[in-house]
Amino acid sequence: MATAVHLDGITKRFPGVVANDDVDLEVERGTVHALLGENGAGKTTLMNVLYGLYEPTSGTVRLDGEPQAFGSPRDAIDAGIGMIHQHFMLVDPMTVTENITLGSEPRKWGGLAVDREAAREAVADLADRYGFDVDPDARIEDVSVGEQQRVEILKALYRGADTLILDEPTAVLTPQEVNELFEVLEELTAQGKTIIFITHKLGEAMRAADEISVLRDGRKVGTVAADATSQEELAELMVGREVLMDVDRGAAETGDVVASVSDVVVEDDRGVRAVDGVSFDVRGGEVFGIAGVDGNGQTELVEAVTGLQSVDAGEIRFLGEDVTTASRRDRIDAGMAYVPEDRQERGLVMEFDLVENGLLGSQHDPDFAANGRVDWPTTRDHAEAIIDEYDVRPPDADADAESLSGGNQQKFIVGREFERDPELVVASHPTRGVDIGSIEFIHERLLELRRQGVAVLLVSSKLEEVQGLSDRLAVIYEGEFIDVVDPDETTEEELGLLMAGERPGERADGDPDPSSPPDGADAADDEAAVDAVDPAGDRA
Repeated sequence: MATAVHLDGITKRFPGVVANDDVDLEVERGTVHALLGENGAGKTTLMNVLYGLYEPTSGTVRLDGEPQAFGSPRDAIDAGIGMIHQHFMLVDPMTVTENITLGSEPRKWGGLAVDREAAREAVADLADRYGFDVDPDARIEDVSVGEQQRVEILKALYRGADTLILDEPTAVLTPQEVNELFEVLEELTAQGKTIIFITHKLGEAMRAADEISVLRDGRKVGTVAADATSQEELAELMVGREVLMDVDRGAAETGDVVASVSDVVVEDDRGVRAVDGVSFDVRGGEVFGIAGVDGNGQTELVEAVTGLQSVDAGEIRFLGEDVTTASRRDRIDAGMAYVPEDRQERGLVMEFDLVENGLLGSQHDPDFAANGRVDWPTTRDHAEAIIDEYDVRPPDADADAESLSGGNQQKFIVGREFERDPELVVASHPTRGVDIGSIEFIHERLLELRRQGVAVLLVSSKLEEVQGLSDRLAVIYEGEFIDVVDPDETTEEELGLLMAGERPGERADGDPDPSSPPDGADAADDEAAVDAVDPAGDRA
């Protein structure tokens, strides 16, 4: 089989850092090639070289055996390369259609004007062909993170790339949507297209890829056939040591209710209910998980709980006090920590260094400030402790947040929030974009907080994560809790159906499931099931 892409001895140096060190990578045409590695291992840098964003310090990019010298992404696109980045390259005020067709718009009147109707039709047809539910007329600033990722996928497909680079393409998809994406990859490779994707999901790599290459500290440490390896072997290649793959959370020893949400309603900017009458309690010593496809109200719910968004109806109580209208600062001071979904918008000031970012949320804490003046030596010690404990790379407290990879930004935020000595941790996608070794560490820290009696509210689109860590698991769809289940008694496929809006005992088309008992036939069993999920008898 012919080689479509050959990265021949690629080295890329930045001031003080060797991001890629003599990397040699060959990808055969018509195959799926997965790229694995820890955060900071050089995966994205290597793909940015292939995509023309960076020029290599040394080495050669070859496509179909021919050397290339890309001066820009436009050169790479013209050569048949498409890339979907971990941090999306979209224009927020523009529509979905405008973003997808940007630079390649259909024209009319002899090329004098953009044919907007033809562009919209092309995008709608493309979305329908690949099974993506997107509104061609929606503005990017008004759609969820998951929908933005789908727009990026469609944008690359619209340009008909021969080689498609995907960075964490399934992070916000349900199991059914993942299956559909993998079917798309099979269709593309059957037509001779070549796929390279970066993923932290080892099982996903083994399932979708033909070959898997692993980077560590900027070097390629191995390429293996996906059908001749194991997750344990891949994890050890990635981090250089044995990694525990399974989460053993043990039995929960729950205490009093720490946080209580009662009939909460949150409306979006259009007056539409993003959260529609949601109620639940979180007790000390338990992890209450929320699963759902991005864009179904979990972002608004979490921001209401943490004080970043106002509540239109209902009540939120924390440690017995009504905090429905309390400020974000008041909630932090009371013991509420928050790992946000969007690390760059909500978790960091990108232009600040890590010392300054480590202070965020603690500016008025007497441990870090007195008489209106910040104790900078103590603040620096705090930032360096986070960097050391959470393995943030590079280990430089003076580095600006924007200079770190996405995964290392995430590790710093997680460290800062977990070290607040909280009563409640609200963790929204805490391991998004984080490597397997760091995922293992973050999971263990979450469970350690749980063992210490801390209440944890966990939101994640990774089913294996939210199912493995949660003691109780709610599924949210269109702003409502479809069901609250025992994660140990529910399959991934059943969760995927719930995430797609199929209520218990109901088919996806809304008709009753003929295999389910008639209404009222099993009321006693239903009550018993609720008690089994929540033995204390409290609200879900």
